[in-house]
Amino acid sequence: MLLELAAIKKSFNGVCALEDGNLAVQAGEVHLLLGENGAGKSTLMKIAAGMHQPDAGEIRWQGRPVRLRRPAEAASIGVAMVHQESLLAPHLTVAENIFLGREPLKGALLDRRRMERESAALLGEHRFPLQAQWRVERLSPAQKQLVEICRAIHNASSLLIFDEPTSSLSQEETGEVFRIVRTLRERGMGVIYITHRMEELRAVGDRVTILRDGRTVATGDLADFSTEQMIRYMVGREVPTLYERTPLEPGTELLRVELPNASFRVHAGEMVGLAGLMGAGRTELCRVLFGLDPAGDGEVCVEGRPVRIHSPRDAVAAGLAFLTEDRQQTGLALRLPIRTNVTLTYLASLTRAGFLHSRWEARPARALMERLRVRAASIEQWAGRLSGGNQQKIVLAKWLFRQARVFLFDEPTRGIDVAAKAEVFALMDELAHNGAAILMVSSELPELLQVADRILVMRGGRIIKELARPTTQEEVMRYAAVGE
Repeated sequence: MLLELAAIKKSFNGVCALEDGNLAVQAGEVHLLLGENGAGKSTLMKIAAGMHQPDAGEIRWQGRPVRLRRPAEAASIGVAMVHQESLLAPHLTVAENIFLGREPLKGALLDRRRMERESAALLGEHRFPLQAQWRVERLSPAQKQLVEICRAIHNASSLLIFDEPTSSLSQEETGEVFRIVRTLRERGMGVIYITHRMEELRAVGDRVTILRDGRTVATGDLADFSTEQMIRYMVGREVPTLYERTPLEPGTELLRVELPNASFRVHAGEMVGLAGLMGAGRTELCRVLFGLDPAGDGEVCVEGRPVRIHSPRDAVAAGLAFLTEDRQQTGLALRLPIRTNVTLTYLASLTRAGFLHSRWEARPARALMERLRVRAASIEQWAGRLSGGNQQKIVLAKWLFRQARVFLFDEPTRGIDVAAKAEVFALMDELAHNGAAILMVSSELPELLQVADRILVMRGGRIIKELARPTTQEEVMRYAAVGE
């Protein structure tokens, strides 16, 4: 056995993250680690990677007890981790991040040419659309994820942990990650793979361990579990694996966009999807609509009225909401409590004579936490101390509190488990039934096909095709990859 985690316990500020975590992974296998948001998956893996120390339990490496007190100690035995949220140094280049902590020297100086040469070779081997000299601070979340993968591959020699590696990647990049995982397995390495995308499991997995509420509740060969059984172990109840939306009759036009490279309309009660490969311009379009980037020529109308959006403040005032793909950098104030994050977009509704009291924030924050089933100690818990999925729910909660009419959802289910996805889709459907217009970006084509009334396909920064229901993944990908 390569790595064994036995009876692991871990708490943070009195909140139990792991009560009885158990996992055993062999060399030459891909071991799936499943569970709901907040079940303890990332905490267990951070213990394996030396980022956290357990309160109790034992870690064994190749049969011998070990203590991993910091990531460098885990790296010394050949363990590396691809993190769900970027832990890169933004002011450094791609090459510098890949070699961070293991920089080659030429005499007394850094050998930058070697770093860039070997990084370029690694990027080229995996067909990642990046340059070794690019600064990380200018990369999209999906591009940062590719850098995380390259750094982990470069550092790992025995065990590589993937924590939601494809959560922000398109179908094409996801396929390349699968190829990497299979190659590592063929080399005899152990791989631990965390994902909420149930359709990925049988493409890469050999064995599976399932956590629920901080405890290991099932483990065994993947072939012995049906998808429905795994979901029941994860959530302790029956959950629909698919969400089928019944389209509504479109209502009043709420959003009209007439820009040089994008012209479309979204009506009340509609969910319109934005599809495309990485770099196609989907997120960039949302940023323009929300006033984060300049629009240039063209016109945007909300509820039939032309609006001039030069900043997010203008967008919010016009009735727009933007759920960003990068929740940690642009979606949340990580060092503020949940109640503040929930109410931040509409403080005017809670102030009296210019004053705001925490008690006035409490009621809507508690109500939305309950509605979205957020797992947290209280509304006073910092947003940065929530699991990734629960952070995403808080981002959604703040726009529900704002009661916007036009919603821009950029990867709304990124890093969210199957049960939470069903809840988010149901909430989006509820918004549509209540007269909202929704523009949704997703790298998961099955999601778009399930929920979108129409799909706008982007390529090279332009909308090149509108596809009505029903359509297929093949048709969407044909336009996204090849064009008209």
